[in-house]
Amino acid sequence: MPTLPDVKVYDALVVGMGPAGAVAAYELSRAGLSVLALEKDVHPRYKVCGGGLSVRIEQLLDPGFKSVVEDTIFGFQFLYRGEESVTIESPSPIAYMVMRDRFDHYLVEQARRVGTEIHEGEHPQSLRHVPEGVEVTTDRGCYHAKVLIGADGANSQVARQLFPDRRQRCIPTLESEIELGPGPQYPAMGKAVIDIGVCSKGYAWIFPKQGRLSVGVGEFQSKPASLKKTFDRFVWGEKGLAGLDVPKPMGHPLPLFSRTELSPEPGPDDLVNGQAMLVGDAGHLVDPLFGEGIYYAVRSGKMAAMAVLNQRHDRTKSLWAYELAVREQLYAEFRIASRLADIVYTFPRLCHRLLSPYREVVQLYCEVLQGKETYQSFIPRAKRILKSSTSELLLEALQLR
Repeated sequence: MPTLPDVKVYDALVVGMGPAGAVAAYELSRAGLSVLALEKDVHPRYKVCGGGLSVRIEQLLDPGFKSVVEDTIFGFQFLYRGEESVTIESPSPIAYMVMRDRFDHYLVEQARRVGTEIHEGEHPQSLRHVPEGVEVTTDRGCYHAKVLIGADGANSQVARQLFPDRRQRCIPTLESEIELGPGPQYPAMGKAVIDIGVCSKGYAWIFPKQGRLSVGVGEFQSKPASLKKTFDRFVWGEKGLAGLDVPKPMGHPLPLFSRTELSPEPGPDDLVNGQAMLVGDAGHLVDPLFGEGIYYAVRSGKMAAMAVLNQRHDRTKSLWAYELAVREQLYAEFRIASRLADIVYTFPRLCHRLLSPYREVVQLYCEVLQGKETYQSFIPRAKRILKSSTSELLLEALQLR
């Protein structure tokens, strides 16, 4: 392809510098590729997000990320409509809590240090497939890249322009950040709150941070009539929030994986089209059970970078290897999580009542978050624990027998 004088050429171009994009840029730059990253905002920037990182993130990131961890979670307090508290604890960490401005900025600076050229406050106006790559035009210039990685979130412009037939759903969530004054913290140190009864087929959460609480609601399997009313009902009914000033919540879309919308064969749901790829939220790589997205953003960013590097070393290899890896590894986990979500959000009261007699199952799920188990290994072990007739019926409903 002839190169015009005003067109800058890069080995890779990353759109969006959240966790998926920053990690992909870091891996490619560290390997010696010329990488341009376009970010519409300027880091550090506030982002509405629960900010929960399952501990298995340690398998993907260098230990330095812990410098921006706000709190470490050793247990969950499960509620049903603000009542019937059941606490599940672990002697080792289950999750880390972060504020996205600090966490994302840390990852962006990691990429910058290894050579990524980062243009903040600049976003694409047009993107198009061209021979041997992708062309991106912004209000500041025109760029050509051999590979483009779309990491620009749930409302991805990369997906809209380069994957026009792709159709995936987003569910709305609402969240508020509550500033805490001096005095006892809520919930207890190292605890997070999950209420699976206050929402219709979803859950509400309270995640502790340094000097603040992230409080939110999301209805994962139904279209909420009024999510604001659900949020207010949760806040008003949660005794631990009594007397606290709760700012007006902000909304953000959560791009859950949906197995019902995923074609089994290559088609419009693909994450690869020509020399363009989708990672993280842009690819709707979000766990459908509790909405965990950061871990899968980082994981998919690394997987995409590996596919790019493999193609660079061997031109006979295709970026399609990334699609196949996601389908084999991530979608296999998401399908099981979807079935678990079906039962949890269809029968929340029953599932809550089973927490106490079947604590071992919940603790086993915590081991998934810790990286000691996978969803695939969780199911057979859980089946050996769940021996009551009720539990057998639940497993049949999940089609996991």
